[in-house]
Amino acid sequence: MGADRSYAYGAAAGLLGDLLLGDPRRGHPVAVFGRAAAAVERVLWHDHRGWGALHTAVCAGGAVALGAVAERAVRRSPAASVALAGAATWAVVGGTSLAREARTVGRALEAGDIEAARARLPHLCGRDPQALDADGIARAVVESVAENTSDAVVGALVWGAVGGVPGLLGFRAVNTLDAMVGHKSARFRRYGWASARLDDLAGWPGARLTAVLAAAAGPDPRGALRAWRADARKHPSPNAGPVEASFAGALGVRLGGTLSYGGRVEHRPVLNGDSGRAVQATDIDRAVRLSRRVGLLALGATVAARRLVKGRGK
Repeated sequence: MGADRSYAYGAAAGLLGDLLLGDPRRGHPVAVFGRAAAAVERVLWHDHRGWGALHTAVCAGGAVALGAVAERAVRRSPAASVALAGAATWAVVGGTSLAREARTVGRALEAGDIEAARARLPHLCGRDPQALDADGIARAVVESVAENTSDAVVGALVWGAVGGVPGLLGFRAVNTLDAMVGHKSARFRRYGWASARLDDLAGWPGARLTAVLAAAAGPDPRGALRAWRADARKHPSPNAGPVEASFAGALGVRLGGTLSYGGRVEHRPVLNGDSGRAVQATDIDRAVRLSRRVGLLALGATVAARRLVKGRGK
């Protein structure tokens, strides 16, 4: 069995494992990595870009190296290679947990329990829930589902197809570091700069593939492509822009606008403002279903691309 076939079987098994099992309650590998990265930060932190770049190199490089060592150790055993790729894929993708949290907030909103929805929202995104009404919470959830479909599913599959297990682990490490230190707080404005820029680079291909697949799998492909073309560049994030715009057009809703993070108010451009309506609680489940379809299509597309490239290289 070739390496491309072992990866294909393993990636499919890992994605199926995520669909059936979700994330473990305790001891998740990403959480273990986060604690290790936090320990490295405590040793290295200085208010300087260079020290932050070293932190990024140590943590992300360590994850890639671990994946390379593990992959080399099992290369002679097809069964072990499949198992390793499956375990790595399951560890780095998070589609089921994303769907579960989104639907929990959606059920609370549909039941009219806005306080329960506000209490649950921080499990999904960093918005200030007290500043949001029911429609604002629903919009925050749909935006989070869209962005995390790229970050937690499609991006990982793209880099797995490119680099196997080291690619999977490296992408998740970069994405986790960005969440930990890549924001513009006083402590991390300079120290987290390298993590944020590397995450932008690593997330670029997955974000575009997510936007393409959202258009292909959504109920309004033309609307998705129109919103992507017209509005993606308005978003402050080079990767969230195409994804959120495509989801907005596909679902026929408006995303973006005023939001609040940690007491800081941002006024973002509205995505799909000319054609979309306000997000409602029922749109959360529609976004989750679209996210599921995009993830499955991404698995097929990335595995096929890997096999095609490997086949041409022989």
